[in-house]
Amino acid sequence: MTAIPQYTPSAPAALVGLYRRLIKLPERIPFSLVQLAARIAVAHVFWQSAQTKLASWPVTLQLFANEYNLPFIESSIAAPLATAAEITGSVLLFLGLFSRLGALMLLGVVSVIQIFVFPESWAEHLLWASLLLLVLTRGAGVFSIDRLADRVFR
Repeated sequence: MTAIPQYTPSAPAALVGLYRRLIKLPERIPFSLVQLAARIAVAHVFWQSAQTKLASWPVTLQLFANEYNLPFIESSIAAPLATAAEITGSVLLFLGLFSRLGALMLLGVVSVIQIFVFPESWAEHLLWASLLLLVLTRGAGVFSIDRLADRVFR
């Protein structure tokens, strides 16, 4: 009887196997944690922006009147509207309450900022939009009031 030689992987093959196992590890992270992180990260950005506007309201009004130059809407209306959208959207996202509505509101804010205010900052706006699109398309996740309400009112 002829013995079958036992296969021992070469060093490169062993490294490839190790690499494949390592890159699979992040797949074990629950997607709801990714959704939670996205919600908190983008909510924080817009919450801070709203707080800055409120802390120096006269400056905010001047910026909307003289720097931002939004077409189609008066600066006296745009400033409080943008601030309210940032506050409301960030709170909704943070809580995971009507998350998709909050994400849609903030996507509107991001779009206006990108198109009319700071078009050169597209990379930052794309990052915000990506996080908001994740929430808009996939929802708030398990760690949200939306999920709790879904279970209660089902």
